[in-house]
Amino acid sequence: MATLADVAALAGYNKSTVSRALTRPEMVAPDTLARIHDAAKQLGYVLNRTASHLARGRTGLVAFVVPTLENAFFAPIIGGAQARAAASDLHLTVAVATLETPAQVAALTRLAGQVDGLILAAPRGEDAHVAAIGATKPIVLVDREIPGLPSVVADTATAIGQVVSGLAARGHHRIAYLGGPSGSWQDPGRAAAARAAALDAGVTLSVHGPFPATFAAGVSAAEEVLASGATAVVPYATALALGLMLALRGRGLHVPDDIVVSAETQVTDALGAPGIPAIDVDGESLGRAAMDLLTSPSAGTLRLPVRVSWS
Repeated sequence: MATLADVAALAGYNKSTVSRALTRPEMVAPDTLARIHDAAKQLGYVLNRTASHLARGRTGLVAFVVPTLENAFFAPIIGGAQARAAASDLHLTVAVATLETPAQVAALTRLAGQVDGLILAAPRGEDAHVAAIGATKPIVLVDREIPGLPSVVADTATAIGQVVSGLAARGHHRIAYLGGPSGSWQDPGRAAAARAAALDAGVTLSVHGPFPATFAAGVSAAEEVLASGATAVVPYATALALGLMLALRGRGLHVPDDIVVSAETQVTDALGAPGIPAIDVDGESLGRAAMDLLTSPSAGTLRLPVRVSWS
């Protein structure tokens, strides 16, 4: 395998000039740059990007931190961020942390020292802990806002309000909202939007939870939902919806004939039944926007609209 020294020998320059030509071409004369590139091409030399980043005091690594790998919501966001990172000659690594304990904060602080920046999906954890990470390296928050830190937020609260309004317009007088995990930043806003929409429509809304955003939690919520008398349910997450749907079917009920449970489009399409509202967050766009903010920093919050459709 060809080395930097081999390219230098063939091109007739020292290694520092060759290195500068390959990493900072704007600092090298055009004729010199052409000779070095011809030599590198002839030898099949491939630049070690990691070494290049380190030489400039950078690692070329960005960490995407999520609170769990069980929630499929984060998968397309990571995918969008990874695609954007590759286009910026960066590598994306994924770490799991909720920032709810001093040990996790310490671990993430250590990780921050090994990367150029972090995209942080931290729906739980104290603002001070998140801000402490942001004081060490550039960070972008996903689906959370903290003054002074850049963030990208999917406007799911507005979408949930639209779903409650739509359900009321379709004749549902008792609607249930299944809340998300305890301490979730997004959950209070979603619950508030659901309450406001129900009040405007003159229908009854019962709020249940907190629940982890898991299939098992959806199953466990069935008894409470049935006791509420709700004919329609708006859950915090699709995993909750799936668990609830299964539990309702186990009790002889059908979705959406007996009770409507909102989910996301791939679920409602699979059920093939009309009248089920779907809330779809464009996760890839969320991830791309977060990476763009990290590589081209700007203050404030970028709020992305969330689509609501009815199967």
